[in-house]
Amino acid sequence: MCTRPPEILTPAEVKLILDACDPRYLTGTRNRAIFALLYRTGLRISEALALQVHDVNLEQGTVRVLHGKGDKARTVGVDEGALVLLRKWTDRRTQHLKQVNLAPRELFITRHGKPVPSANLRRKLKQLAHKVGITKRVHLHGFRHTHACELAQEGVQVNVIRRQLGHSSLAVTSRYLDHLHPTEVIDTIRARKWSA
Repeated sequence: MCTRPPEILTPAEVKLILDACDPRYLTGTRNRAIFALLYRTGLRISEALALQVHDVNLEQGTVRVLHGKGDKARTVGVDEGALVLLRKWTDRRTQHLKQVNLAPRELFITRHGKPVPSANLRRKLKQLAHKVGITKRVHLHGFRHTHACELAQEGVQVNVIRRQLGHSSLAVTSRYLDHLHPTEVIDTIRARKWSA
């Protein structure tokens, strides 16, 4: 089976997608928060959609993932930029739930207070990418790839990236990073001199 190579989003492309989420609507505020969370934490979509309200600590900037891959728990960090969008979502969520008199546990919900189906987000992300003119293949897992690549480019230690992503070992993270952005190979070959 042939898999397509991962395509990393640029910060400008991520901003275009986030800005295209219409904050006038509950779903626009929610989608913007979800996409920002995926981009800035590297969570898998299943992990993000399984979060309950108490799993996110907006003051400490942490997200507790109780059932990661292999049913492993971990706590990850969230930067202030993503926290701003999460706060906007939680405030909007609280107001909405008071109006409809519901009390779901899930952090991310539909207008009817139900868990968000990942298929809806996949479809919406493709629509938004098309709307803002991004021609590369855009998918939810691409936010995770982009997060990992940016951490590596910023010089974050591999063991920290491993814990953030929830990988079982450093070898898995190293292979993951090499597959996403083989900088050492590219830089070495590009530095070679040759003239025709």
